[in-house]
Amino acid sequence: MSSASSSSSSVNLSSLSFAWPDGTTVFDGLDVSFGPGRTGLVGVNGSGKSTLLKLVAGELAPADGTVKVMGEVGYLPQNVTLDTALRVDRALGIAEQRAALHAIEAGDVSERHFETVGDDWDVEERALVTLGELGLGHIGLDRTAGEVSGGESVLLRLAALLLRRPDVLLLDEPTNNLDLYARRRLHQAVAAWPGVLVVVSHDRELLDLVDQIAELRAGEVAWYGGNFSAYEEALSVEQEAAERMVRVAEADVRRQKRELSDAHMKLARRKRYGQKMYDSKREPKIVMGARKRAAQESAGKHRIMHEERLAEAKER
Repeated sequence: MSSASSSSSSVNLSSLSFAWPDGTTVFDGLDVSFGPGRTGLVGVNGSGKSTLLKLVAGELAPADGTVKVMGEVGYLPQNVTLDTALRVDRALGIAEQRAALHAIEAGDVSERHFETVGDDWDVEERALVTLGELGLGHIGLDRTAGEVSGGESVLLRLAALLLRRPDVLLLDEPTNNLDLYARRRLHQAVAAWPGVLVVVSHDRELLDLVDQIAELRAGEVAWYGGNFSAYEEALSVEQEAAERMVRVAEADVRRQKRELSDAHMKLARRKRYGQKMYDSKREPKIVMGARKRAAQESAGKHRIMHEERLAEAKER
């Protein structure tokens, strides 16, 4: 691991706001933290999952708020393109150390070679082991990126990250271009990851390896303990509860409509009765006027109350 130990590594986003140049708001005051363990970041297309990873990785800058990362970040973007002429050891980020090691082995004891190697004397062995674990043992360090398939180039980028041993690993749709064998290798790497890991994926098997699900919905994050299967069960329960509430609200709307209709009928009857009394002049004019006003006020309040109740029921 690098500077921070895996147990103290974390990602904290505070009051984060971000909008695209055309003015489309993605986040407005988002607060979210990712701690040790594996988190699956899910949400509908366009909810901002990839944007969030880019903000954490420092590839995008927030309009407002802060991104605080404890430890080093490793980021595997969705679209991986490697220069076809790039040698595998350079793609892994170990070309200079490897060259220095070979120079020392050949008898060149220049101090700069020792500085380049540092404490990483087994970097070549570690690189070969990492490639082997990802099913890339056949590639070798002297081949070029142009000799590997699209899926292998994704795994090669992942191998480079694993070799660096960052504290926080961000993966954006890592299994998109992988065949079944390569996916299995990536799944194993994710299952063994010891630090903070945030993965955006539509791969159910991969998401069943995480410890919790963070769902991005309308610029907010909702947390669900457990893997993707547990998340689906929780969503199903939420959906059933929501549907029950809708049914109750719909029944309430029907009842409120009936009561509003009854209130209108009562008001009409009162008006007819008041007019009848007024026409027959059975009571003094001042008394009848006061009664008429009181009846109108009472009926008006009654109608407003029912209209408000109906509006509330419709909103629910």
